Amino acid sequence: MLDLSQLRSFVAVEQMGSFTLAAERLGLGQSTVSQHIQRLETALGRRLLARDTHKVMLTGDGEALLSHARAMLSIEGQVQSLFKSHSLRGSLRLGVSEDFVTSQLPAVLEDFVRSHPSVDLELTVALSGVLYEMQDNGEIDLVLAKRRLGDARGKLVYREPLVWLARDPDRVLASGPLPLIAFPPPSVTRVIALEALGRNGVPWRIVCTCGSLSGLTAAARAGMGVLVQPRSMAPSGLKEIAAGRLPVLEDVEFVLVPRKGADQTLVAALSEDILQKVRGLRSA
Repeated sequence: MLDLSQLRSFVAVEQMGSFTLAAERLGLGQSTVSQHIQRLETALGRRLLARDTHKVMLTGDGEALLSHARAMLSIEGQVQSLFKSHSLRGSLRLGVSEDFVTSQLPAVLEDFVRSHPSVDLELTVALSGVLYEMQDNGEIDLVLAKRRLGDARGKLVYREPLVWLARDPDRVLASGPLPLIAFPPPSVTRVIALEALGRNGVPWRIVCTCGSLSGLTAAARAGMGVLVQPRSMAPSGLKEIAAGRLPVLEDVEFVLVPRKGADQTLVAALSEDILQKVRGLRSA
C-alpha cells in the first residue's frame, strides 16, 4: 500500500518545482520530503523525479503517477470530512495583510480548506490598519496582520524584525535624501520606517507609494529606492542593507484578531490551523 504522506510530498514537489519550497509548503524539513520521495521510488521500483541545476521535473513514470496521487489525496480528504462528527459549516470573512498573502498564506489555508470543505472563506487583502478598521465596522471576522510592539490587540503568532532592502544599497545610499518605497498610510511598516529616520535625523523622500506589494517590489527591483519588509518576506532580487548604514527598525508582530460576535467555532478552528501551520513553517 502506498503511503499517503509520501504521495503528498511527491505532489508538493511537482507543484512547487523544488524540495525546499515543497518542504515549506508542507511544514516539513527538506530532509523529510527527500526521504518520502526516496521511499516512494523504492516502493514502486521506479524513478519518479529528475533533477537539474534549476528545477526538479517529473520522469515519465512520475507523470504517470501524478494524477493517481492527486486522486488518492482527494479521496482521503473527502473520507476524513465525511466521518468527522465535528465537521464545520458556514462562512468566515478572513482579512490578511498584503505581505503575508504573498509568502505564507497558501500553505496556511491548504489544510484548513481540505479539512473543512463546507466552510466558505471570503478573503480580504489589505494593509493591516485598513483590516482593523474594516473589522471594527463588522466587515471582517478574523484578521491576520501586523501590530506594533506594545499593541495589546489580538493573539501573537510570531515576532519578526523589519529590514531595509534595496537592489543596489551603495547606489541608493549615496545620493541625497533616502529614497523610500512604501505602502500608503496607515501602513505599519511605513510609520516605523519614518519614525526611525526622524529620530536619527536622516533626510528622506517618498519616491513610490503603492498599496500592492508586487508594485512596491517592482519599484525596488527597478532600483528606485529602499523598501522595508519583514526579513522572512524579503522579495528576491533585493539585498538587505547592512546593519549600521541606516537606523535600526523595531520588530513587528503578526497577530490573530477575532471579531466579537463572529462564529467563534469557525474562528477558533481557523485560528488554531494558522497557529500550528505558521509556527511549523518557521521552525522547519
